[in-house]
Amino acid sequence: MKTRLVRAIVLLVSLSVYPSLSRAQGNATPPPPAPAPGSAAIFKAGADLDAAMKKATVSAAGMSSSSVTNNDQYRVSVVHRDKAAGALAHPGNTELLYITEGSGTVVTGGTIVPAAGGKPASIANGVTQKIAKGDVIIVPAGSAHWFAMVDSPITYLEVRWVAPK
Repeated sequence: MKTRLVRAIVLLVSLSVYPSLSRAQGNATPPPPAPAPGSAAIFKAGADLDAAMKKATVSAAGMSSSSVTNNDQYRVSVVHRDKAAGALAHPGNTELLYITEGSGTVVTGGTIVPAAGGKPASIANGVTQKIAKGDVIIVPAGSAHWFAMVDSPITYLEVRWVAPK
């Protein structure tokens, strides 16, 4: 079931036709163009996702990420978090997070409160939601989001695409 959902998400996103994701993310080198409408779907087997995660390097912030596919319209990655992280927002990109392992608390919406006194950025007046394996979170472009608590290490499939204007 999980593999079918992942494949469906990758297929749906691969059919998107939006302005350049690289410009929205500020990348210096633009990624390759997305497949043309009507092209065959991009397929990634579960073993490919597992291999992508094994290539990821855990940062000091307790997060690792590995690309599954990346082009000028969307980016698909497997992300793993061992601990909470500061709040952020992605202007121009909507993202879908499908939790495959772990649990914690995510805060979305509201206003980002800048980092201070050695604490990470947080969110004021956001919506707090407990998350666990099987949950899906859709974060609209420019919306604040924050992994405020990690109860057990969280792994998720992240699909980020350029939001229509």
